[in-house]
Amino acid sequence: MNFAYAILYVDDVGRSLNFYVKAFDLKIRFQHESGDFGELETGSTALAFSSRRLMTELQKNPSRADAKAPSFEIALTTDDVAAGVAQALASGAVLIQKPEQMPWGQTVAYVADPDGYLVEICTPMTA
Repeated sequence: MNFAYAILYVDDVGRSLNFYVKAFDLKIRFQHESGDFGELETGSTALAFSSRRLMTELQKNPSRADAKAPSFEIALTTDDVAAGVAQALASGAVLIQKPEQMPWGQTVAYVADPDGYLVEICTPMTA
Protein backbone atom coordinates (compact mmCIF):
# COMPACT_ATOMS: atom_id res chain seq x y z
CA MET A 1 0.00 0.00 0.00
CA ASN A 2 0.96 3.63 -0.47
CA PHE A 3 0.00 6.63 1.62
CA ALA A 4 -2.06 8.69 -0.85
CA TYR A 5 -3.38 11.68 1.10
CA ALA A 6 -4.32 13.16 4.45
CA ILE A 7 -7.56 15.13 4.74
CA LEU A 8 -8.07 18.10 7.03
CA TYR A 9 -11.64 19.11 7.87
CA VAL A 10 -12.09 22.86 7.45
CA ASP A 11 -14.85 25.46 7.28
CA ASP A 12 -13.79 26.88 3.90
CA VAL A 13 -11.84 24.63 1.53
CA GLY A 14 -11.00 27.45 -0.90
CA ARG A 15 -9.62 29.63 1.90
CA SER A 16 -7.49 26.76 3.19
CA LEU A 17 -6.13 25.93 -0.27
CA ASN A 18 -5.27 29.57 -0.89
CA PHE A 19 -3.57 29.88 2.50
CA TYR A 20 -1.32 26.87 1.87
CA VAL A 21 -0.49 28.09 -1.65
CA LYS A 22 0.52 31.51 -0.33
CA ALA A 23 2.13 30.41 2.94
CA PHE A 24 4.09 27.39 1.68
CA ASP A 25 4.27 27.73 -2.13
CA LEU A 26 2.22 24.57 -2.65
CA LYS A 27 0.23 24.01 -5.86
CA ILE A 28 -3.43 23.09 -6.12
CA ARG A 29 -3.79 19.60 -7.58
CA PHE A 30 -7.59 19.47 -7.57
CA GLN A 31 -10.49 21.62 -6.40
CA HIS A 32 -14.06 20.34 -6.74
CA GLU A 33 -16.55 22.81 -8.17
CA SER A 34 -18.78 22.38 -5.09
CA GLY A 35 -16.06 23.91 -2.93
CA ASP A 36 -16.28 20.97 -0.54
CA PHE A 37 -13.04 19.20 -1.44
CA GLY A 38 -9.58 20.07 -2.70
CA GLU A 39 -6.04 18.71 -2.82
CA LEU A 40 -2.58 20.25 -2.83
CA GLU A 41 0.47 18.83 -4.57
CA THR A 42 3.03 18.03 -1.87
CA GLY A 43 5.09 15.27 -3.44
CA SER A 44 4.02 11.65 -3.43
CA THR A 45 1.31 12.28 -0.81
CA ALA A 46 -1.37 14.94 -1.28
CA LEU A 47 -2.64 17.26 1.42
CA ALA A 48 -6.42 17.36 1.04
CA PHE A 49 -9.21 19.42 2.56
CA SER A 50 -12.86 18.57 3.03
CA SER A 51 -15.51 20.92 4.30
CA ARG A 52 -16.98 20.24 7.71
CA ARG A 53 -20.39 20.77 6.09
CA LEU A 54 -19.80 17.84 3.72
CA MET A 55 -18.57 15.62 6.53
CA THR A 56 -21.69 16.47 8.55
CA GLU A 57 -23.84 15.53 5.56
CA LEU A 58 -21.96 12.21 5.48
CA GLN A 59 -23.00 11.70 9.11
CA LYS A 60 -19.53 12.37 10.54
CA ASN A 61 -18.88 14.79 13.38
CA PRO A 62 -15.42 16.29 12.75
CA SER A 63 -13.83 18.10 15.66
CA ARG A 64 -11.97 21.37 15.31
CA ALA A 65 -8.19 21.46 15.35
CA ASP A 66 -6.34 23.05 18.26
CA ALA A 67 -2.66 23.81 17.70
CA LYS A 68 -2.10 24.10 21.46
CA ALA A 69 -3.52 20.60 22.02
CA PRO A 70 -2.86 18.84 18.70
CA SER A 71 -3.65 15.25 17.90
CA PHE A 72 -1.23 15.35 14.93
CA GLU A 73 0.85 17.76 12.88
CA ILE A 74 1.68 18.45 9.26
CA ALA A 75 5.43 18.74 8.57
CA LEU A 76 6.89 20.65 5.62
CA THR A 77 10.63 20.69 4.97
CA THR A 78 12.79 23.56 3.79
CA ASP A 79 16.46 24.48 3.92
CA ASP A 80 15.55 27.91 5.37
CA VAL A 81 13.18 27.47 8.30
CA ALA A 82 13.29 31.14 9.37
CA ALA A 83 12.25 32.30 5.89
CA GLY A 84 9.54 29.64 5.77
CA VAL A 85 8.15 30.81 9.11
CA ALA A 86 8.24 34.46 7.99
CA GLN A 87 6.32 33.61 4.80
CA ALA A 88 3.75 31.60 6.74
CA LEU A 89 3.24 34.40 9.28
CA ALA A 90 2.88 36.98 6.50
CA SER A 91 0.17 34.73 5.02
CA GLY A 92 -1.86 34.56 8.22
CA ALA A 93 -0.32 31.73 10.25
CA VAL A 94 0.15 32.12 14.00
CA LEU A 95 3.56 31.44 15.54
CA ILE A 96 3.51 28.55 18.01
CA GLN A 97 7.27 27.95 18.37
CA LYS A 98 10.13 29.91 16.85
CA PRO A 99 12.87 28.00 14.97
CA GLU A 100 15.02 25.88 17.28
CA GLN A 101 17.94 23.54 16.69
CA MET A 102 16.97 20.07 17.92
CA PRO A 103 19.42 17.66 19.58
CA TRP A 104 19.25 15.38 16.52
CA GLY A 105 20.43 18.24 14.23
CA GLN A 106 17.16 19.31 12.66
CA THR A 107 15.89 22.91 12.83
CA VAL A 108 12.19 22.95 13.74
CA ALA A 109 9.50 25.62 14.13
CA TYR A 110 5.72 25.45 14.51
CA VAL A 111 2.88 27.62 13.26
CA ALA A 112 -0.88 27.23 13.31
CA ASP A 113 -2.88 27.56 10.11
CA PRO A 114 -6.13 29.60 10.08
CA ASP A 115 -8.14 26.49 11.03
CA GLY A 116 -5.91 25.73 14.02
CA TYR A 117 -3.94 22.86 12.53
CA LEU A 118 -0.35 22.58 13.75
CA VAL A 119 2.22 22.89 10.96
CA GLU A 120 5.86 21.99 11.56
CA ILE A 121 8.34 23.83 9.35
CA CYS A 122 11.67 22.02 9.50
CA THR A 123 14.88 21.16 7.76
CA PRO A 124 15.00 17.73 6.13
CA MET A 125 16.21 14.85 8.30
CA THR A 126 19.69 13.67 7.49
CA ALA A 127 21.14 10.22 8.05
